[in-house]
Amino acid sequence: MSYTSGLSYLPRPSPIHSLNGSSKLMMVILYSLAAMITYDTRFLVFLIVCSCAVFSAARVKLSEIRYVLVFIAALMAVNTLVVYLFSPEEGVRIYGTRHEIFKIAGRYTITLEQLFYMLNLVLKYFSVMPMALIFVTTTEPSEFASSLNMVGVSYRVAYAVALALRYIPDIQRSFFEISQAQQARGIDMSRKAGLVTRVKNVSAILFPLIFTSLGRIQTISNAMELRGFGKNNRRTWYRARPFKARDFAAAAIPAVLVSAALWLNFVNGGRFYNPFLI
Repeated sequence: MSYTSGLSYLPRPSPIHSLNGSSKLMMVILYSLAAMITYDTRFLVFLIVCSCAVFSAARVKLSEIRYVLVFIAALMAVNTLVVYLFSPEEGVRIYGTRHEIFKIAGRYTITLEQLFYMLNLVLKYFSVMPMALIFVTTTEPSEFASSLNMVGVSYRVAYAVALALRYIPDIQRSFFEISQAQQARGIDMSRKAGLVTRVKNVSAILFPLIFTSLGRIQTISNAMELRGFGKNNRRTWYRARPFKARDFAAAAIPAVLVSAALWLNFVNGGRFYNPFLI
């Protein structure tokens, strides 16, 4: 069985890969801000269409990040369920109307307002998730670090970010290798084993993974210290990409979306689009 990276830089000849790392970071931040500002369903659907178009332009295959997608989908489902369990009438409170579909038990009922509210929560996840994945899979860590330093971020912080991004595939690779080694020793973590058994056997992977990671961190720290990292206030970069017109355009378009989200808040009289009062 071969190792398949779940979340790391994937080199491609695409227009998204050719963008400056800082412009992509600003694009993700502004895009996420636009999605957070409003709960207008129409606008969120438009953001999803835009993010899917950008994801397609990046030429990243879904099969290359399927494990990450499954994890995000599971996390999103759990979060939506928790929102309902703790506040089953939140949609009724927000939209000011009540259209009950059926009653479950006690204070738990299914209403159109609550379903619409949770739909908007899911749409927010789907609008931001592709952009975040694009940023990680299309940004080479060293190039991104140099771009951060170019816009005024300390090179020490920029280098720490680059190491974190570069370390993600290493952790994934170590997890896979340790998992295969433990399974070869007879520790069953397949679907044939019970859930409790699998959870207990995960510790056979986590502890070696933690100690391996700590060893690598110590090695990198010693190497950087021996080379005098952080002694000077400035440093040069092997990979540095200047800003071009396409980079300014990539940051300007999400800024327009933020302005549109603010305008919708004014038109709707708040963050929420209310179809029940139409």
